Amino acid sequence: MSLNDPILPGPGATDYERYLRTDELLALQKTAANWRHRDELLFQTIHQASELWLKLACEEIDTATSRIGADDVAGATRLLRRAVDAIEIVNLNTRQLTHIAPWDYHAVRASLGHGSGFDSPGFRKTHDLSPKLGAAFTALLARRGVTLVTLYRNSAEHDDVFQLAERLLDWDERLILWRGLHLKAVERIIGGHVIGTQGTPVEVLGKRIDVRYFPELWDVRNTLTGMANG
Repeated sequence: MSLNDPILPGPGATDYERYLRTDELLALQKTAANWRHRDELLFQTIHQASELWLKLACEEIDTATSRIGADDVAGATRLLRRAVDAIEIVNLNTRQLTHIAPWDYHAVRASLGHGSGFDSPGFRKTHDLSPKLGAAFTALLARRGVTLVTLYRNSAEHDDVFQLAERLLDWDERLILWRGLHLKAVERIIGGHVIGTQGTPVEVLGKRIDVRYFPELWDVRNTLTGMANG
Protein backbone atom coordinates (compact mmCIF):
# COMPACT_ATOMS: atom_id res chain seq x y z
CA MET A 1 0.00 0.00 0.00
CA SER A 2 1.27 3.45 -0.93
CA LEU A 3 1.44 6.20 1.71
CA ASN A 4 -0.76 8.17 -0.66
CA ASP A 5 -3.57 5.63 -0.33
CA PRO A 6 -6.26 6.57 2.21
CA ILE A 7 -6.64 4.43 5.32
CA LEU A 8 -9.36 6.39 7.13
CA PRO A 9 -13.00 5.37 6.67
CA GLY A 10 -15.46 7.50 4.73
CA PRO A 11 -15.78 9.10 1.30
CA GLY A 12 -12.98 11.03 -0.31
CA ALA A 13 -9.98 10.23 -2.47
CA THR A 14 -7.44 11.05 0.27
CA ASP A 15 -7.20 10.89 4.05
CA TYR A 16 -7.10 14.68 4.05
CA GLU A 17 -10.52 14.76 2.42
CA ARG A 18 -11.86 12.02 4.65
CA TYR A 19 -10.65 13.54 7.91
CA LEU A 20 -11.90 17.04 7.07
CA ARG A 21 -15.00 15.68 5.34
CA THR A 22 -14.44 18.10 2.50
CA ASP A 23 -17.14 16.55 0.31
CA GLU A 24 -19.74 17.46 2.93
CA LEU A 25 -18.15 20.77 3.79
CA LEU A 26 -17.98 22.06 0.23
CA ALA A 27 -21.50 20.84 -0.47
CA LEU A 28 -22.89 23.20 2.17
CA GLN A 29 -22.82 26.16 -0.22
CA LYS A 30 -25.51 26.68 -2.82
CA THR A 31 -24.51 25.60 -6.30
CA ALA A 32 -24.30 28.01 -9.20
CA ALA A 33 -27.55 26.63 -10.59
CA ASN A 34 -29.35 27.80 -7.43
CA TRP A 35 -27.83 31.25 -7.03
CA ARG A 36 -30.02 34.32 -7.34
CA HIS A 37 -26.70 36.17 -7.68
CA ARG A 38 -23.17 34.82 -7.86
CA ASP A 39 -22.24 36.75 -4.67
CA GLU A 40 -24.30 34.25 -2.69
CA LEU A 41 -21.18 32.08 -2.63
CA LEU A 42 -19.19 34.91 -1.04
CA PHE A 43 -21.98 35.66 1.44
CA GLN A 44 -22.36 32.05 2.52
CA THR A 45 -18.61 31.49 2.75
CA ILE A 46 -18.15 34.53 4.99
CA HIS A 47 -20.84 33.51 7.42
CA GLN A 48 -20.23 29.76 7.45
CA ALA A 49 -16.52 30.28 8.06
CA SER A 50 -17.32 32.78 10.80
CA GLU A 51 -19.61 30.28 12.53
CA LEU A 52 -16.76 27.76 12.62
CA TRP A 53 -14.38 30.28 14.19
CA LEU A 54 -17.05 31.37 16.66
CA LYS A 55 -17.62 27.73 17.60
CA LEU A 56 -13.91 27.38 18.34
CA ALA A 57 -13.76 30.68 20.24
CA CYS A 58 -16.75 29.77 22.41
CA GLU A 59 -15.35 26.32 23.16
CA GLU A 60 -12.13 27.94 24.35
CA ILE A 61 -14.01 30.50 26.45
CA ASP A 62 -16.10 27.76 28.05
CA THR A 63 -13.02 25.72 28.95
CA ALA A 64 -11.13 28.81 30.10
CA THR A 65 -13.97 29.61 32.48
CA SER A 66 -13.66 26.14 34.02
CA ARG A 67 -9.90 26.49 34.31
CA ILE A 68 -10.21 29.81 36.12
CA GLY A 69 -12.50 28.05 38.58
CA ALA A 70 -9.77 25.43 39.07
CA ASP A 71 -7.10 28.13 39.57
CA ASP A 72 -5.35 27.17 36.32
CA VAL A 73 -4.76 30.80 35.41
CA ALA A 74 -2.02 30.14 32.87
CA GLY A 75 -4.12 27.55 31.05
CA ALA A 76 -7.11 29.87 30.95
CA THR A 77 -5.00 32.75 29.65
CA ARG A 78 -3.65 30.60 26.82
CA LEU A 79 -7.16 29.61 25.74
CA LEU A 80 -8.42 33.18 25.95
CA ARG A 81 -5.60 34.31 23.69
CA ARG A 82 -6.66 31.71 21.12
CA ALA A 83 -10.32 32.76 21.40
CA VAL A 84 -9.40 36.41 20.86
CA ASP A 85 -7.42 35.52 17.74
CA ALA A 86 -10.42 33.56 16.45
CA ILE A 87 -12.59 36.67 16.79
CA GLU A 88 -9.92 38.62 14.88
CA ILE A 89 -10.49 36.21 11.98
CA VAL A 90 -14.26 36.72 12.26
CA ASN A 91 -13.61 40.45 12.02
CA LEU A 92 -11.58 39.91 8.85
CA ASN A 93 -14.39 37.78 7.45
CA THR A 94 -16.88 40.55 8.20
CA ARG A 95 -14.79 43.01 6.20
CA GLN A 96 -15.22 40.73 3.18
CA LEU A 97 -18.86 41.80 3.03
CA THR A 98 -17.72 45.11 1.57
CA HIS A 99 -16.85 43.25 -1.63
CA ILE A 100 -20.59 42.93 -2.34
CA ALA A 101 -21.92 45.92 -4.28
CA PRO A 102 -25.03 47.52 -2.71
CA TRP A 103 -27.38 46.72 -5.59
CA ASP A 104 -26.05 43.20 -5.97
CA TYR A 105 -26.71 42.56 -2.29
CA HIS A 106 -30.43 43.07 -2.79
CA ALA A 107 -30.43 40.04 -5.09
CA VAL A 108 -28.63 38.05 -2.39
CA ARG A 109 -30.96 39.40 0.28
CA ALA A 110 -33.97 37.94 -1.51
CA SER A 111 -32.62 34.47 -0.64
CA LEU A 112 -32.19 35.16 3.10
CA GLY A 113 -35.80 34.96 4.19
CA HIS A 114 -35.96 36.49 7.66
CA GLY A 115 -32.34 35.61 8.36
CA SER A 116 -30.45 38.09 10.54
CA GLY A 117 -27.05 38.30 12.20
CA PHE A 118 -28.87 38.21 15.54
CA ASP A 119 -29.79 34.60 14.73
CA SER A 120 -26.15 33.54 14.57
CA PRO A 121 -25.59 30.62 16.99
CA GLY A 122 -22.02 31.80 17.54
CA PHE A 123 -23.11 35.37 18.29
CA ARG A 124 -25.71 34.17 20.80
CA LYS A 125 -23.21 31.87 22.49
CA THR A 126 -20.67 34.67 23.02
CA HIS A 127 -23.50 36.53 24.76
CA ASP A 128 -24.27 33.52 26.96
CA LEU A 129 -20.70 32.60 27.89
CA SER A 130 -19.12 36.01 28.50
CA PRO A 131 -20.96 36.78 31.78
CA LYS A 132 -19.95 33.35 33.13
CA LEU A 133 -16.34 34.13 32.27
CA GLY A 134 -16.61 37.43 34.11
CA ALA A 135 -18.11 35.75 37.18
CA ALA A 136 -15.28 33.22 37.26
CA PHE A 137 -12.73 36.03 37.14
CA THR A 138 -14.46 37.92 39.95
CA ALA A 139 -14.42 34.76 42.08
CA LEU A 140 -10.70 34.34 41.32
CA LEU A 141 -9.98 37.85 42.57
CA ALA A 142 -11.87 37.07 45.78
CA ARG A 143 -9.88 33.87 46.30
CA ARG A 144 -6.64 35.77 45.76
CA GLY A 145 -7.77 38.52 48.12
CA VAL A 146 -6.97 41.26 45.60
CA THR A 147 -9.04 44.12 44.21
CA LEU A 148 -8.84 45.32 40.63
CA VAL A 149 -7.15 48.54 41.71
CA THR A 150 -4.51 46.61 43.64
CA LEU A 151 -4.08 44.20 40.73
CA TYR A 152 -3.45 47.01 38.28
CA ARG A 153 -1.28 49.08 40.60
CA ASN A 154 0.88 46.05 41.40
CA SER A 155 0.64 44.15 38.12
CA ALA A 156 4.15 42.66 38.36
CA GLU A 157 3.32 41.18 41.75
CA HIS A 158 0.15 39.55 40.42
CA ASP A 159 1.30 39.03 36.83
CA ASP A 160 -0.63 35.82 36.14
CA VAL A 161 -3.96 37.37 37.13
CA PHE A 162 -3.06 40.66 35.43
CA GLN A 163 -2.38 38.86 32.13
CA LEU A 164 -5.71 37.05 32.47
CA ALA A 165 -7.52 40.35 33.10
CA GLU A 166 -5.99 41.86 29.98
CA ARG A 167 -7.09 38.90 27.89
CA LEU A 168 -10.64 39.33 29.19
CA LEU A 169 -10.47 42.93 28.08
CA ASP A 170 -9.16 41.79 24.67
CA TRP A 171 -12.17 39.48 24.33
CA ASP A 172 -14.59 42.28 25.25
CA GLU A 173 -12.88 44.72 22.89
CA ARG A 174 -12.86 42.34 19.91
CA LEU A 175 -16.58 41.64 20.32
CA ILE A 176 -17.28 45.38 20.39
CA LEU A 177 -15.18 45.82 17.25
CA TRP A 178 -17.03 42.95 15.57
CA ARG A 179 -20.40 44.52 16.26
CA GLY A 180 -19.07 47.85 14.99
CA LEU A 181 -17.71 46.30 11.80
CA HIS A 182 -21.02 44.56 11.22
CA LEU A 183 -22.92 47.82 11.61
CA LYS A 184 -20.64 49.67 9.21
CA ALA A 185 -20.90 46.85 6.68
CA VAL A 186 -24.69 47.04 6.92
CA GLU A 187 -24.64 50.83 6.49
CA ARG A 188 -22.25 50.55 3.56
CA ILE A 189 -24.39 47.96 1.79
CA ILE A 190 -28.04 48.74 2.56
CA GLY A 191 -27.83 52.16 4.26
CA GLY A 192 -28.04 53.56 7.76
CA HIS A 193 -31.68 54.69 7.82
CA VAL A 194 -33.52 51.60 6.58
CA ILE A 195 -35.18 48.50 8.04
CA GLY A 196 -33.26 45.24 8.35
CA THR A 197 -34.45 41.75 7.42
CA GLN A 198 -36.26 41.22 10.72
CA GLY A 199 -37.87 44.65 10.85
CA THR A 200 -35.17 46.20 13.02
CA PRO A 201 -34.09 49.74 12.04
CA VAL A 202 -30.36 49.88 11.30
CA GLU A 203 -30.07 52.76 13.79
CA VAL A 204 -30.96 50.32 16.58
CA LEU A 205 -27.86 48.26 15.76
CA GLY A 206 -25.74 51.25 16.67
CA LYS A 207 -27.12 51.21 20.20
CA ARG A 208 -26.04 47.60 20.65
CA ILE A 209 -22.40 48.01 19.65
CA ASP A 210 -20.90 49.10 22.94
CA VAL A 211 -22.16 46.23 25.09
CA ARG A 212 -19.45 45.57 27.69
CA TYR A 213 -19.37 42.24 29.47
CA PHE A 214 -16.61 43.29 31.86
CA PRO A 215 -17.36 46.97 32.63
CA GLU A 216 -15.27 46.89 35.79
CA LEU A 217 -12.15 46.19 33.70
CA TRP A 218 -12.86 49.33 31.70
CA ASP A 219 -13.80 51.41 34.76
CA VAL A 220 -10.61 50.60 36.65
CA ARG A 221 -8.74 52.69 34.05
CA ASN A 222 -10.74 55.72 35.10
CA THR A 223 -9.95 55.03 38.75
CA LEU A 224 -6.22 54.69 38.05
CA THR A 225 -6.12 57.88 36.02
CA GLY A 226 -7.97 59.73 38.77
CA MET A 227 -5.48 58.45 41.34
CA ALA A 228 -2.53 59.42 39.14
CA ASN A 229 -3.94 62.91 38.55
CA GLY A 230 -4.67 63.32 42.24
